[in-house]
Amino acid sequence: MHATLRAAALAALALGLAASAHADVFTKEQLIHLNKDKPAGGHGVLVGEYAFTRDKATKDQAIKEISWLTLAPGDSIGYHPHVTNEDTYIIVSGQGTFKDKDGRDVPVKAGDVTIVRKGESHGLANTGSVPLVFIDVIAEQ
Repeated sequence: MHATLRAAALAALALGLAASAHADVFTKEQLIHLNKDKPAGGHGVLVGEYAFTRDKATKDQAIKEISWLTLAPGDSIGYHPHVTNEDTYIIVSGQGTFKDKDGRDVPVKAGDVTIVRKGESHGLANTGSVPLVFIDVIAEQ
C-alpha cells in the first residue's frame, strides 16, 4: 500500500506542477536513488529517491528538484540557507522537528507542509521512533 501511495502522490505532484501542456510521470522504477551522508552538516544518512536532480532541470523550469526523502530515527538535515531557491517539505509519515527561518523548533507530523523562501534557512530532524518520510520540492524563479 505504501509503495502505491508513494507512486500516486509523486505522479500527482508531477502532473500538478507541470508548467506546459504535457506532463511528465516518473514511475517508482525510474526514480534516482541517491543517499547523502550528514546532509547540510546534520547526522546520519538522508535516503533519497529523486524524480530528477537539480543538474537535470533546465533554466526555464521552476521546479529544480523533487524527491521522496527518508530520515531514520535520530538522523537530521542540518540548519542551512537557501540562497537562490525555495524548498518545501510535505511530511508523509513519521514525526520530527522542523527548525524554521527564525531558528525555532516546530514539531511536524504526517500531513504537515513546511516552506523556506529564498534567503531563509531551515533544518529537519527525525525525533520519532519510525522513519520520517517526506516529499521535497525545490523551486527557483
